Amino acid sequence: MHETIEESVATERSKSQSSTIGRSSFAGRIRYWWSLFVAGALLLIFGPPALLLAWITGKREAVYPWAAFGARNWLRLSGARVHVTGAQLLDPNQTYVFISNHRSYLDTATLFIYTGRRIGLLAKKELLKVPILGYGMGYVNIMAIDRSNRERAIETMEAATARIRGGISFGVFAEGTRAKPGEFLPFKKGAFYMAIQAGVPIVPVAIKNTDGLMGKGTGEAKAGVIEMVLLPPIQTDSPSYKEDINLLIQKVHRAVGHELGIGDNS
Repeated sequence: MHETIEESVATERSKSQSSTIGRSSFAGRIRYWWSLFVAGALLLIFGPPALLLAWITGKREAVYPWAAFGARNWLRLSGARVHVTGAQLLDPNQTYVFISNHRSYLDTATLFIYTGRRIGLLAKKELLKVPILGYGMGYVNIMAIDRSNRERAIETMEAATARIRGGISFGVFAEGTRAKPGEFLPFKKGAFYMAIQAGVPIVPVAIKNTDGLMGKGTGEAKAGVIEMVLLPPIQTDSPSYKEDINLLIQKVHRAVGHELGIGDNS
């Protein structure tokens, strides 16, 4: 039986689409590995001199500009541009705990660089094993937390809280791990205890599009715009929050979820 003209056109269109998807997937994998290569190269080139300078001068804070330079240029060379909204809602003299969603490796550099101030971060303990990075994390207030060991996790939280009381803002990915593209996981309590105990406001942060640019489990990356939305700060000194921290968690989770266009599932 001969194909009709419509069937022939449909077949050719399907072949064309498959070819385009194949090329797109290949390009995405190449960009993914390029991004990881750039991260390693920047770390190798700028990490040792920065740490050596800090060691010689005794000024640990000297590492921060190098770290900021590396993070910003990693995003740029990975093809990511960052657009920030809501910065005008923050008091430049106020210390905050920034609580964000987390879907991509790109989120960490974005939060670290674009809040408009120097901040510390809570990170997974596995990063301590990364050469140069693991050693230098402490110089820029990136603290590794071992969630598998409750006692050590509490110690890390207490140390971070002390730094917050000292005037250092912190960023926390409260889901505890990267979510898959389109997902929004429940928030863990640690960051909220930190904010309450330090007596500082929480800034809910919604980071958008990074799951499409370099999503968890995709093994692919592409260029595009990261949108980081800083939502209105939430005061933590309410007696109701101190009595039931879940109320605070739900409020922040709902605010971030609403901005992401996802219902609250905490």
